[in-house]
Amino acid sequence: MLSAQFRTGAAYDDLYDSETVHALKQHVSILASAGMEGRKAGSEGEKAAAEYVASVLDAAGIDLVSPSSGEEFGVTSGADTLTSRNVVGFLPGWDKSLKDHYIVIGARLDNLGSDTYLLDGEPVRRIYYGANGDASGLAMLLELAAKMSTNRVLLRRSVLFVAFGASRETLAGSWYFLNRSFSDADRIDAMINLDMLGTGSSGLYAYTSSNEDMNQIVRTLKGELLPMDAALTTEEPYPSDHRAFYDREIPSVLFTTGRYPEHDTGRDSYDIVDFGAMEKELEYIYSYAVALCNGPRPLFRPGERKEAVPGTVSFSDVDVKPMFLTSSDPRVFLEKWVYQYLKYPKYALENGIQGRVMVDFIIDEKGNVQDVKVSRGVHVSLDEEAVRVISASPKWRPGRHRGKKVKVAVTLPVEFRLQKKSDGSFGINGYKLK
Repeated sequence: MLSAQFRTGAAYDDLYDSETVHALKQHVSILASAGMEGRKAGSEGEKAAAEYVASVLDAAGIDLVSPSSGEEFGVTSGADTLTSRNVVGFLPGWDKSLKDHYIVIGARLDNLGSDTYLLDGEPVRRIYYGANGDASGLAMLLELAAKMSTNRVLLRRSVLFVAFGASRETLAGSWYFLNRSFSDADRIDAMINLDMLGTGSSGLYAYTSSNEDMNQIVRTLKGELLPMDAALTTEEPYPSDHRAFYDREIPSVLFTTGRYPEHDTGRDSYDIVDFGAMEKELEYIYSYAVALCNGPRPLFRPGERKEAVPGTVSFSDVDVKPMFLTSSDPRVFLEKWVYQYLKYPKYALENGIQGRVMVDFIIDEKGNVQDVKVSRGVHVSLDEEAVRVISASPKWRPGRHRGKKVKVAVTLPVEFRLQKKSDGSFGINGYKLK
């Protein structure tokens, strides 16, 4: 008999699960159930998985671009042709200048299916459940979609959530999406691929094909209070759908917890998945996705980026750094000026919007602050307030390079974090709100 991978009753320990863990468990138990028969490309199991993914996306408020059973396409293998499918959901961004640019978040829909082997001379059917490969990635995609839908007011770019069919068949689903299905592929600014995320106790890895812009987001997130960090790796852990995007010169990142002993065996079942670690991974990948939605477009070849402001010297390279009051430490500027005069926007306060706004500006040869702009935003209300306060800065003592006063390019993070104070009022970064 087949072991029943679909769990019909909750265990006692499940009573302690968070809402997120409960949802992740439900997704994996259904997608890796015996009824899905290993989700082989072109099978009824793959179609059932596609219908489940579509129903969850729809319930989360994601607009379905594909039919509820997925957008079908043919895959030819020798003399045979099979019909596979992609499921595509759409979440619009709010920024008029960026909403027609897209971030794709994808996961593999299919697995190996099933086969028959002889045991003591008797035929035994074996199902490749694919709980970690890649029901875990699909579950992560679905919970990311729900989280980003809830927080859609934060997203400047639009997001496409795609479950790729026939991924095991030479990445056919991702190729079809880029080359036949989605007509605005040149407007895809970046791609996040989710594959094998169920063994997080061994770590979370980010593979970007050594793209410096994508790597920089990983480094930036290390400074934030997240429950897990991703380790950058220069060795591709697993060939997956990010390859199709890389081939189209679209910056991509593969998030994975790596290979594992049960990979591509019948033992890749619900019981091996670490759902507590997946919950932590979700928070990290969500933060990475928001950074992509709101930041500058990552370049496929970052080395070709032109100098943003000709004639400037970066703060880290200047011989004598600019000084605010009596200090060249930018944190003094934040503490003595920015956080003293920052006013938390009413809309952001009422909706609990928080985050880190990255602001670029120039300190010219006379010490004036100029060309203040947001390089990575959170929400228009927070972005505008950060620009307002920095633009009103008093004069600095100008920086010097090679004995001359020069324009100095500065980038600073402005944190918007609500903290309840002992008197019942709210503060930001330790300072009472004005």
